[in-house]
Amino acid sequence: MTVLLCRPVFGILAQARRSNLNRAQAKLHLLLPLLGCPASGGPSTRTVGFSTKQGGNMEGVSATPTSARGESSVEEKTGEDYGNWDKESLVKRVKQLEKELQKRGTPPSSLSFSTEEPAKTVAAAAATVSNNGTSNGKKSKKDKRAAGGESGGKKVFDPSRYETRMIALKLAYLGKNYGGFEYTQMTNVPTIEEELWKALVKSCLIFPENPDAIDFSSFEYAKCGRTDRGVSAFGQVINLRVRSQKKVDRRKKIKQNPEDGAVTQETQPKGDVEMKDAPAQPDAEQQKEESKWDPIAGEIQYCKVLNRLLPPDIRILAWAPSPPENFSARFSCRERQYRYFFTQPAFSPMPSSLLSPGLNNGWLDIEAMRQAAKMFEGLHDFRNFCKVDPSKQITNYERRIFESDIVEVTDAAAALPYLASAGYAPPPALGAHGSLPKVYYFHVRGSAFLWHQIRHMVGILFLVGQKLEKSSIVSELLDIDKNPRRPAYLMADEVPLVLWDCIFPKLDPSESGAAPRERQEDLHDPAANVNLNMKDDGIDWVWAGEDTPSNLHGSTGLVNQMWEYWRGKKMDELLSAQLLNKMATQGDISKKLIDNIKPEKRTAEPQKIFKGGNKGELLGPYKPVMKKDRLESPAEQHDKWARSKGFANAEEMKKIPGWHKLVRANKRKAADIETASSNGE
Repeated sequence: MTVLLCRPVFGILAQARRSNLNRAQAKLHLLLPLLGCPASGGPSTRTVGFSTKQGGNMEGVSATPTSARGESSVEEKTGEDYGNWDKESLVKRVKQLEKELQKRGTPPSSLSFSTEEPAKTVAAAAATVSNNGTSNGKKSKKDKRAAGGESGGKKVFDPSRYETRMIALKLAYLGKNYGGFEYTQMTNVPTIEEELWKALVKSCLIFPENPDAIDFSSFEYAKCGRTDRGVSAFGQVINLRVRSQKKVDRRKKIKQNPEDGAVTQETQPKGDVEMKDAPAQPDAEQQKEESKWDPIAGEIQYCKVLNRLLPPDIRILAWAPSPPENFSARFSCRERQYRYFFTQPAFSPMPSSLLSPGLNNGWLDIEAMRQAAKMFEGLHDFRNFCKVDPSKQITNYERRIFESDIVEVTDAAAALPYLASAGYAPPPALGAHGSLPKVYYFHVRGSAFLWHQIRHMVGILFLVGQKLEKSSIVSELLDIDKNPRRPAYLMADEVPLVLWDCIFPKLDPSESGAAPRERQEDLHDPAANVNLNMKDDGIDWVWAGEDTPSNLHGSTGLVNQMWEYWRGKKMDELLSAQLLNKMATQGDISKKLIDNIKPEKRTAEPQKIFKGGNKGELLGPYKPVMKKDRLESPAEQHDKWARSKGFANAEEMKKIPGWHKLVRANKRKAADIETASSNGE
């Protein structure tokens, strides 16, 4: 089987843009042998140069790895593993390889790669190009400059000259245009972590071995909430280790004798000895210099630097210079707050003269929704209010809800006068007075939440609000003895959901020694004495503007940037509202302009179901939740998943030590077999 090289090149680009990265990554290995690079996978040992302009303060430096700029300054020392490259970097890499082939004078259309005899083909292809693209095996001056060999007006940024520090970041983002917070290749839109990674690398705050491969594991990274696709956050928290502005004290070194291990204090390295950080106490001069360093005023303005590189709908709000000992954004969080926004009415009401009897007209019973929401408070088993992920094999579905309520947003109403006119106005019993439509949100505070838990809770509340279900449906679904299997009802849409805040309260001295994970698990203990009023955050945040006021209210400050973004959206809302009100009031449906026509035949209209989106869903005759088909129980789903992985059942699988690693290894093996099959090997 012979494949022309030009076909893989264009095929990779097309597949990468469609986010079919597995096939694109596999076909990249067809190109690498032709350039004299091994095609086998494995960990990368690439040498990457971070460059920036000479001189000046290093704060806010934008030094991009040369490979991320698509230059030919990266040497492939071993086979590159493209498994966790983002789509943008993958496309750039393919273009770089194609450009390299053209530079070496070998047209892509004149080469072919035989998958039947790869060794012979690689040898023949390698013979067509000289070593590193030159006749004498030497690198050109351009390549040397790109690799950092010659300054060319730039210098290699040396991260070893600066200390690192653990910080926490509080960030906000509008998630509608993103594929969730956590990076994954299984989406055709970028993720929040992907954008964060690019900003951190470009600003030289982190120095990964391979800047194209998104991997936070080397930076002591943790995140508080893993929001799904389309979900926003106004108080997300992450922690990681980043570069500091403080320079390393070169005198604070020791000399170690490689023969006897004895150490002596030194200020400069001498001979062939290893220099390590000294555990000894600093002298008086060093202590004086240490006292001059201000960990906030003298530090990099992390919010300003990152906001300059991030998209306008992702903003860093604050940073914490001194997180508590053993801090973890995931396990140290004691409370997560979510808000799910919706309008009253939920969708455009039908004029009463045209509405079939018994059908809901879009108006919600807010008081009934509030009564149902209060039933979520306390410690409950929420298996009937979540989506089960069998791969995680979760057995404890108990979660504690501190507060659950329906709250009106009093300052967000946008007037549509036609909603108060005759034929559209809500029933008096609903108490919808004043300017319409109104805006509400479902407010929920809890220690932790299951997958899609809040969207399932809101889905039930909307059914109650539309009077399709009674408030008691919540208590019925919470009774797992009576209902161990979840009815197949629909959860609410994702876009109106916001991770509002993450709370890390100040701990009592008795709790300070406990591990973060242990403290969080105590909240799910029915016998635990839990403080339900953890509203005060124990982290000392440095908010944007507190360091420098212009960072908040300057021409490039947070407020001005968000004003520009908001005003564009507000103009869209204002114009569409004016047009909607004009359209709804222009026609008179009571007029009969055509005489002697047969009366319009009225057919039974389907009930509209509100799921949180921009319109009501026509789903046919409504079937009550408790009469819907039941899904498999969590235990049944766990066993089914275990059998799909080659185990007898979930219980037998869990008896095997390291079963997670075994499942992942088998998954990689299956992917390799599929890749080889797709390449005709």
